[in-house]
Amino acid sequence: MKKTRYTWFFAAFSVVSSCFFLGFKAGDEHAFQIAKNLDVFSAIVKELDMLYVDSLDADKTIRTGIDAMLYSLDPYTAYYPEEDSSELEQMLKNSYGGIGSIITYDSKRKRTVISEPYEGMPAAQVGLRPGDFLLDIDGKDLYEMNTKKVSEMLRGEVGTKFRLRVERPGVKKPLSFDIVRRSIQLPFIPYYGKLDDGVGYIKLSTFSGNPSKEFKRAFLDLKQQGIRALVIDLRDNGGGLLDESVEIANFFLPRGKTLVTTKGKLSQVGQTYKTLREPIDQQIPLAVLVNNSTASSSEILAGSLQDLDRAVIVGTRTYGKGLVQTTRALPYGANMKITTSKYYIPSGRCVQAIDYTHRNEDGSVGRIPDSLTTVFHTAAGREVRDGGGITPDVQVEPDKLPNILYYLVAGNYIFDYATQYCLNRSSIAPAEQFSISDSEYDDFKKYIAESDFKYNQQTEKMLKNLKEIAEFEGYLKDADSEFAALESKLKHNLDYDLDFSKKMIKEYLAEEILKRYYFQKGVIIQQLKDDKELKEAVKILSDEEKYNSMLRPKAVE
Repeated sequence: MKKTRYTWFFAAFSVVSSCFFLGFKAGDEHAFQIAKNLDVFSAIVKELDMLYVDSLDADKTIRTGIDAMLYSLDPYTAYYPEEDSSELEQMLKNSYGGIGSIITYDSKRKRTVISEPYEGMPAAQVGLRPGDFLLDIDGKDLYEMNTKKVSEMLRGEVGTKFRLRVERPGVKKPLSFDIVRRSIQLPFIPYYGKLDDGVGYIKLSTFSGNPSKEFKRAFLDLKQQGIRALVIDLRDNGGGLLDESVEIANFFLPRGKTLVTTKGKLSQVGQTYKTLREPIDQQIPLAVLVNNSTASSSEILAGSLQDLDRAVIVGTRTYGKGLVQTTRALPYGANMKITTSKYYIPSGRCVQAIDYTHRNEDGSVGRIPDSLTTVFHTAAGREVRDGGGITPDVQVEPDKLPNILYYLVAGNYIFDYATQYCLNRSSIAPAEQFSISDSEYDDFKKYIAESDFKYNQQTEKMLKNLKEIAEFEGYLKDADSEFAALESKLKHNLDYDLDFSKKMIKEYLAEEILKRYYFQKGVIIQQLKDDKELKEAVKILSDEEKYNSMLRPKAVE
């Protein structure tokens, strides 16, 4: 059957190539180049299949060629054979058949471990916990199996059942769970609430699926609670469906406003998206939180509200994805996601930050420099620029993570300590009140001191590099005593480093513990307790004069 399939493929390929040669008009160089290269590619595959020293894996070889060809265009144009159709569906619908849990690989134990079950999903409902090591699925040992393979085994058709055996810290014998796969819908809005000063807050995690309905319910609930302003958190939201961003923008903008225009090579792919309904609230003050992982449909929402002077944007510059993809059906049940157009928001600008058509000699691409971007204007006349994502009206840089925290997280030390912390605690304080006490932090420091924890101090690394350069250039001998003094002062001191970064480490510990009792909602509540961007947004929304002035053009002096 497989041989017949490839015989048909090559025959069809030859016919297509011949049609190209016979059908292009004289002087049509582009059509000739397409036809020539199709014919050459077909000939290469045939020769390899016939003469290559080893048997040719046609699927693997041709797939490699396809993937390389598409990636040379942009990272978003991709091929999905029939067996990967579920991956594409998950991307579009934000759902899949499985157990609903994040899993990670523990290199020390060489096993996959439950990292975070989703609230209300099968993993959480049957009682799986963070820290559970996966032993086997229906008797198949998972030792040394990577997370990709384990994930494929956990996923499957909705309604199918399997048995999972796990090893739980603090429990002597393995535990068995019978789990029925469900359609896993990742939360559109993992948390929303009314802050103490009457400002509403909605965390929107994706535009895939149908988040506008849930956003509307959350917003109406907050209005009933009497909010006077609203913060929409789009940080780390990688986008999704364009229609959904337009729908949510319409909650705050009048009917008939053009929000997005798409333009491509073919006129058929060009579309104009307008607000179609009356808004829910056209007056409530808005602030939108963004960062460098805010992309695509998130940028459409943030950019539209900025271009129409409807919201103050707070945070860091967004990712800059101004490309639109559509799916196309291919033979044998395959599909292709292909970039067909760019989108332009109300001011007329496109936020695309990378020009994939102009690559460097090594094939790499870079962001469009600010000097090459163009000035556009909002509805009120404020200056905005294209070519580099959405630049916030108020830029707030997040705190940098200390070096030691990176190693504590990467080495699973915080995760493992949280597992031990929760072993004998059936409950903890509500997320709003929970914190790590100083005595508990001392316990954590003791746990780290007794472990095999190792990390690289950046100061030690830089000093070592400086000494090597000084020696190479002949200055080390004269500066030997100074280097010795510096080495003495910068000597590795774990206890000092843990105390110096105490505040941020305690926050990460609290998040890891809270997710085990209150899931993602608890983590977000913890993060908002000391959120610089949120505090700035609330400060702006609490000052009506400042808020209004930020949505007007700056006076020319």
